[in-house]
Amino acid sequence: MKPFVHRVLFAGFASLVGAFFALPLVWLLFAPFDESPSLSAAVPRPPTLANFSDLFDNPQVLRSLGNSLLLVGGVVGLVLLVGAPAAYVLSRIHFPGRNLFLYMLLLLSSVITGAAAIVPLYLLIFGLNLIDSFSGVTLALAGGMLPASIFILKDFTDSIPRSYEESARVFGASTFQALRDVVFPVVRPGLAVIAVWTAVQVWGNFLLPFILLRTPSKSPAAVLMYSFYTEGGQPNLRLISAFSMLYTIPILVLYIFVNRRYGFRFHGGIKR
Repeated sequence: MKPFVHRVLFAGFASLVGAFFALPLVWLLFAPFDESPSLSAAVPRPPTLANFSDLFDNPQVLRSLGNSLLLVGGVVGLVLLVGAPAAYVLSRIHFPGRNLFLYMLLLLSSVITGAAAIVPLYLLIFGLNLIDSFSGVTLALAGGMLPASIFILKDFTDSIPRSYEESARVFGASTFQALRDVVFPVVRPGLAVIAVWTAVQVWGNFLLPFILLRTPSKSPAAVLMYSFYTEGGQPNLRLISAFSMLYTIPILVLYIFVNRRYGFRFHGGIKR
């Protein structure tokens, strides 16, 4: 009897926690179609598309989403292009202090982030004459995500037996060919994990684009969201709710695509 009671209590507690976290999603689902949305998750009567019509009167909306996609594509591409070979080298080459180097890399990337790193990052980007450019923001975001990406990808690469590469070399493949045709296809689930994680981090990043980009037309969606507040700090819930729904769709589509392709069932570098 006691195990049954424990299961019932746990199920009730889990349901309450799930309902608590689901309320914002319910609000996001209904508020964009309400003529006068509030912070309560109420079903709009009758539903309307006027919020979206007013939202698209702002020419910056679609442009900001395009800017966010541009930043996501650039940062994800740079992180994978640099992180995958670096992880392979750290996995296959042993040198004194390698493990200490890896843990220091991960530690520093976790501690010196956000506001703590914005001043040196700004000075660095300013010194490179990349202020108000997508290149500068891309480099700054990718640099912050590379240490953790390399650390994670190294774990995936460690799970690949060296015999795979040795067999390829026996048949005449070069190191680059073994890396391209043997290692990367097997570690592809790990690359998908890093791509999704990086895309989510870049998509929701507000601070770096806000500081490093000066031209309003270059602002990504996370920064444009800030413009839907009045000078007194009052939110325009009609525009915020409609824009939040549009803002959520790309990441949701990315998650569905990767989940169907890989299922997020990862064990080391090989999917089971």
